[in-house]
Amino acid sequence: MFSFILIKHGFVISHGFGHDKSIHFNENLAIISDKLLVRHSDYKLNFVSEMEHKYFIFNKPFGTLCQFTGEESDSLLGDFYDYPKDVYSVGRLDKDSEGLLLLTNDNRLKDKVLNPSKKKAKKYLVQVDGAITSEAVTQLQNGSIQIKHKGKAYRVAPAKCKIVPQPAIEERDPPIRVRQNIPTSWIELELTEGKNRQVRKMTAAVGFPTLRLLRISLGEILLEGLKIGEVKELSREEAYKALR
Repeated sequence: MFSFILIKHGFVISHGFGHDKSIHFNENLAIISDKLLVRHSDYKLNFVSEMEHKYFIFNKPFGTLCQFTGEESDSLLGDFYDYPKDVYSVGRLDKDSEGLLLLTNDNRLKDKVLNPSKKKAKKYLVQVDGAITSEAVTQLQNGSIQIKHKGKAYRVAPAKCKIVPQPAIEERDPPIRVRQNIPTSWIELELTEGKNRQVRKMTAAVGFPTLRLLRISLGEILLEGLKIGEVKELSREEAYKALR
């Protein structure tokens, strides 16, 4: 739903409407598709404002916060690209997580991603401490794991998980800690929910703490081809098709 607030003669008029509707109020106000046209002959005002939606994907580096304001020493989203002022991230990645982040000012698209009922798939590459076992992978898949969420026990939903070879990805800066004589291994984990630090809590619960975590897809939006710190703008058609 699009919405607008028009302040006229000291009154506030508010209305919501579907993006494919045309609604006419009177000779001074017209709504046409996703454009708001206001004509006010009394004040000799002829103003046209278009609600333009923007869509971006960002390969978030380790150590960057998913926000635009912070301390002077913080690495922030605005350090990498000059986004429009009304664009924000859709969900978050932890400061110590990397990978695909979607940013937009389209609230309808945000709902498609964040509404739990939509069960939008999110896929991660996870490097864990130790040689992960098939038993641990089964536990990650079958929804038997309990984690702490907001101070309470929470049983996670079933997920997709498989052991994968070391992926051909850029090195992290700084590199992960390496323990002598202790191997590491990689899994690909796909979730349809996103509790706070859920992936890390899940791998720790099966005995293999997360060392490195990268989100590589959201719906059908892929991180592939985007270098660390790079931003790519998507068209509305591309964004909606990938998140249908």
